[in-house]
Amino acid sequence: MKTVPKPLVLTNQWFIVLSVLAVWVTGWSWILLLPLIAGLMGLIFHFNPVMKAAKTFLLKPPSAYTQEDFDQQQFNQMIAVVCLAIGLIGYAMHWMILAYVFTTLVFLAAFIAILGFCVGCFIRFQWQQYQYRRKSNRV
Repeated sequence: MKTVPKPLVLTNQWFIVLSVLAVWVTGWSWILLLPLIAGLMGLIFHFNPVMKAAKTFLLKPPSAYTQEDFDQQQFNQMIAVVCLAIGLIGYAMHWMILAYVFTTLVFLAAFIAILGFCVGCFIRFQWQQYQYRRKSNRV
């Protein structure tokens, strides 16, 4: 099973939270490009530059830390990328309600995950349960 050390996941979550806060404080919507590009690189190339940079600061070998499921992290990253992209589109089109709704969604999801509850994990679990029940009912 492929995994990711939890400190790297937390670093990525903090990067998203701080980037969204920076956009709200400064009004510079281009800042959303930073976590968006990092997230897209993670999804497409399995190379997230934020996590790669954070890995250099780990004090122990990566395997010594609590591990997070790679597939779950990819799912969570996909949700974050979609929300960041829609938020950025909202800012670019001056559709401020759309921009604030989607940046708030990604901010809250990342911050709540930092606090210990993974919204993306809950969504994925519910989706997998739905698929299992649907498959079971056909048999």
